[in-house]
Amino acid sequence: MKRIGILSDTHGVWDRRFTEYFKECDEVWHAGDVGDPEIIQKLQALVPTVHAVYGNIDGQDVRWITESTAVFQCEECKVMMQHITGYPGRWAPGMKLLINEIKPDIVVGGHSHILKVVYDKELQLLHLNPGAAGRQGWQSCRTLLRLTIDGSDIRDCEVIELH
Repeated sequence: MKRIGILSDTHGVWDRRFTEYFKECDEVWHAGDVGDPEIIQKLQALVPTVHAVYGNIDGQDVRWITESTAVFQCEECKVMMQHITGYPGRWAPGMKLLINEIKPDIVVGGHSHILKVVYDKELQLLHLNPGAAGRQGWQSCRTLLRLTIDGSDIRDCEVIELH
């Protein structure tokens, strides 16, 4: 069983509450637009495992330590993470092809700054977008996700609002 914290679009902003909300997590997943490599370093100091992808605003300093697409196993779930994914019914160009190749159980994306947790019945996967954790952008509320993965069971999904 693993406790997972998920964030995206920090745009270089570290909020001390990330520590509070993620300290008991086994893994943290950052879905891009990190903004500063120090964000990844602080997450790595906080939890045993960090998976991170870069986003469209990230420079070489972040791209050196992240991937464009991350594919990894968490318990019995195959996870695919990329910054720009779209979402079920409106996947970004090329995403359905990539999803059909990789066959993930979970797809994690960012970019839109819009929190979404949607099951795609057609592709049989859970799509997660944690919204934006940083201050850049138009979002009125910054958000994070936390959930538990136990074998193939994904449960206890929490939306955390940073007011």
